[in-house]
Amino acid sequence: MNSRIRVGIVGARFAARFHLEAYHKVYGIPVDVVGMTSKSKESREAFAAAHGIQAFDRLAALLNAVDVVDICAPGYVHESVAVEAFRAGKHVIVEKPFTGFYGGGQSGFKGNRFSKETMLKEAMASSQRILEAAEASGRKLMYAENWVYAPSIQKEREILWATKAQVLWIMGEESHSGSHSPSYGIWSEAGGGSIVGKSCHPMTAALYLKREEGLATLDRPLRPLTVSARVHEITRTPGYRDAKFLRTDYHDVEDYSQMHIVFDDGLVADIFSTEIVMGGVHNWLEVFANNHRTRCNINPVDAMTTYNPKEELLKDVYVVEKIGTKQGWSHPAPNEDWMTGYPQELQDFMECVNNDRQPKCGAALAQDTVAVMYAAYLSAERHGAEVEVPRV
Repeated sequence: MNSRIRVGIVGARFAARFHLEAYHKVYGIPVDVVGMTSKSKESREAFAAAHGIQAFDRLAALLNAVDVVDICAPGYVHESVAVEAFRAGKHVIVEKPFTGFYGGGQSGFKGNRFSKETMLKEAMASSQRILEAAEASGRKLMYAENWVYAPSIQKEREILWATKAQVLWIMGEESHSGSHSPSYGIWSEAGGGSIVGKSCHPMTAALYLKREEGLATLDRPLRPLTVSARVHEITRTPGYRDAKFLRTDYHDVEDYSQMHIVFDDGLVADIFSTEIVMGGVHNWLEVFANNHRTRCNINPVDAMTTYNPKEELLKDVYVVEKIGTKQGWSHPAPNEDWMTGYPQELQDFMECVNNDRQPKCGAALAQDTVAVMYAAYLSAERHGAEVEVPRV
């Protein structure tokens, strides 16, 4: 493309905010975020006014004004918005989760009591419909998994290619004290609990690194073969004592999960995610290879250490996500968005559109992520039995 890339955002909350900030950091490519839309009139008008962009009252109106649609809305609208955007001939960015199962409009739906075999089948069908719409349109499908773009993950990719390492085991985690999203905790809006909301990040990074290992050493991507998983609703167990430091208002989702993934080379990854960790987010991935070992600390990092003797001294200073208290020793994030890959992600996507190439995180990773997540739910329903990860 020789003209400016016009971007429209769908959504008005957390993801929309940090995507908009990341667009302002794109370099070498002319990009304009021209407007946004969301379900709530109040939210979209407030967001648009705060950021000096246009608020569109309908998706169709937004589509007429842009080249790229960036979907930052809850997961239950991802498929419908993506398909409509592709049919309108637009490139599409989809935030996590790519897609999933949201109850199919059933009255009284409770995800923790619903057939996970049906969920897996329907989630894969949803994923396939998005991919087919993308292929039919000839436009780019870009999956916004920021961990793929985190500097530490990209440095590990460089090491894998340079040393032709064999990755024997990956272990990773994303945990904190509970999401701030109002949709989180309700399966019909979020598509699941800790697996969908948190495991997706370290898991997709693990899938990405195994793909890169395979391409570097075997000329083919290594992909997930099976998964075993357990989930729990810890804050809703009868003996749980609520000290008011953790979020507990979950409707029908898990707040703890663990997954064991076996890849088609026979080697493994273990991924954990919970809502029961205080003291900020706990985001890390460790790679154990046959010729090196790497720990990717995404958040927190110790580039900066501060001691604050009194809470209110830093009341107007952002320290790090979900830290809980600013008193005592802490690790303020000099540039949290950069460490988690948000600017690099949007830079890659805009380069893809401008230069007509594929993204680092695209359709293949998006579909494998959905497949592993919902196969994991099926395994958990079967009390940890190994389940084959479906492939399309």
